[in-house]
Amino acid sequence: MSGIYPAAARVFRPWKNGGGETAEILCWPEGAGFDDFTLRLSTARVDRSGPFSLFPGVDRVLTVIEGGAMVLTFDGTDHPLAPGSALAFAGDAPCTARLDGSPLLDFNVMTRRPLQAQVTVGPLTADARFAMLLAPAAGLARLDLVDLDLAETDLVAHLIGTPVIAIHLPRA
Repeated sequence: MSGIYPAAARVFRPWKNGGGETAEILCWPEGAGFDDFTLRLSTARVDRSGPFSLFPGVDRVLTVIEGGAMVLTFDGTDHPLAPGSALAFAGDAPCTARLDGSPLLDFNVMTRRPLQAQVTVGPLTADARFAMLLAPAAGLARLDLVDLDLAETDLVAHLIGTPVIAIHLPRA
């Protein structure tokens, strides 16, 4: 099936700052690195507190999808993130993460300005561009990512209403 990025195929690699692991799901343009992507979707394993990597010119939306909660601190202000909650922030803002319990898995949406993404957690609606499944559906596994513009029409119809992390991007 085209437009499907299976969770089982993800390979974890060290973070940009070396303090954890990330599995890139999609990067555009294809072959771009940390310093020249326009869109990057990834998951990260976080097992300890520490600083986030800086991404100048990039906006981020982080959603905790498994495990414990964490608190992100920007300029002395705490932003708690429980599983299922998302937080948008500038990738060039210094940030420290503090775990409030067990290790966790998060989902990162990163866009280089001026591209902007909106992320919602809940039932899938037809206006999303990508969907990370929060429950198995239509023969797909939990945490599979679907590019709704490339997936088969019947599959997309079956996924409407499924619990997801939806990524909304402007369409050309």
